[in-house]
Amino acid sequence: MKIIFTGGGTGGHIYPILAIINQLKERGLAKNDDILFVGTEKGLESKIVPAAGINFKTIKIQGFNRKHPLKNFETIELFLKATKRARELIREFKPDLVLGTGGYVSGAIVYEAAKLKIPTMIHESNSVVGLANKFLAHYVDRICYTFDEAAKQFSEKKKLVKTGNPRSQQVLNINATPVELTDLGLDPAIPTVLVFGGSRGALAINRIMLQSLKDLREKPYQLIWATGTYYYDAIQKKLVDYSLGTNIKILPYIKNMPGLLPEMTCVVARSGATSIAEFTALGVPAILIPSPNVTHNHQMKNAQDLEDQGAALVIPEDDLNPNNFIASIDHLLLDTKAAHEMAIASKKIGTPDSADQVIRVMQAIIR
Repeated sequence: MKIIFTGGGTGGHIYPILAIINQLKERGLAKNDDILFVGTEKGLESKIVPAAGINFKTIKIQGFNRKHPLKNFETIELFLKATKRARELIREFKPDLVLGTGGYVSGAIVYEAAKLKIPTMIHESNSVVGLANKFLAHYVDRICYTFDEAAKQFSEKKKLVKTGNPRSQQVLNINATPVELTDLGLDPAIPTVLVFGGSRGALAINRIMLQSLKDLREKPYQLIWATGTYYYDAIQKKLVDYSLGTNIKILPYIKNMPGLLPEMTCVVARSGATSIAEFTALGVPAILIPSPNVTHNHQMKNAQDLEDQGAALVIPEDDLNPNNFIASIDHLLLDTKAAHEMAIASKKIGTPDSADQVIRVMQAIIR
C-alpha cells in the first residue's frame, strides 16, 4: 500500500499515525518508500516524524483566528494555496489511500484527495471532534473514532467505525525494558504513583505537588514526580534545602514510559488522547487533571468519558487543591479494592488491536 498520512499540531494527531505506520511495517504491508507524512513546518510533527525516519513534507497553512476575524482572509488565502500544494504532492506520490487525523493541514490534503477520487479516511482520537475532521467527514469514505461521544458529533453514521486509538496497540507491542523501581531507589513491594504533565511539564500539576510535598512524604506509599524538562531546574532550586523523604523521587522526564507504567499502582496526569491510550492499554488507574488550555475543552471531555466508565478520577484544574489531590491518591493507593476495580475498567476501554482495526478499514476502502 502507498499511503499519505496527514495531521499535526498536537501529539494526539501524530502518535496514532506513527502507531499505524509501525504496524504496517511489522506486517510487511508497507515500506518506508510507500509512506509519506504531510505536516507543517512549525508543528510538533516537524520534529517527531523525521526523527522516526519517516518521509516528511510540509504545507503552509494556519487555523482560523476567533479573536481577530480580519486575519481569516489570510487564512482562506493560505488554504487555497495549500490545496494547490496538496494536489501537487498527491499527484507526485500517487497514493492508494490518504488518512488524516486532524489539524488544518489534514483538511487540505484529505479534501484534495477526495476530489481526486482517491480513497480517504479520518481518525478522531478525542471526545470532541476537531474542526478539520468535522469538515472532512462529508468527503471521506470512512471515519474511525475512539470515544463514543465523538461518534455522536458526526452526522455521517454509515461511515463510522470504532477502532480505538492505535497508540494502545503500539504500547502493548513495544518490547520495552522494564523500569526497575530499585534502580530509582524505591521499593517494588510498595504501592507507587507516577505524577507527570508531559515532556515539558504542567505548571498546575507542579504547583500542587510543591504544596502537597509536606504531607506526601509522610505517606506509606511511593511517588515518582516527573516535573517536565522545562520546570525541573527551577523546582530543584526550590527544594535544595528541603528534606523529601525516601518515598519521593523527582525526575525531569520519563524516557521509558511503556517500561514504567506497568509498575505503577496509578498515575496522575493530563488527559490528552495519547496519554489515555497508554493508560487504558495497560489498565492503569488514573487521576486526571485536564488542561483547560485546549480547543473546545476536549481534555475535560476525554477525562469525563473515562470517569463515567469507572476508569479514572477527575479533578478540574480550577478545583485543584492539596486536600482533594492527596485524598484522590490516598483513595487509589490505600484502597486496593478501588484500585483493582478501576484497573479492570481501564483495561476494558483499551483496544489491544486498534492499529490492526484501522488497517482493516484501510484495506477495505482500497479494495
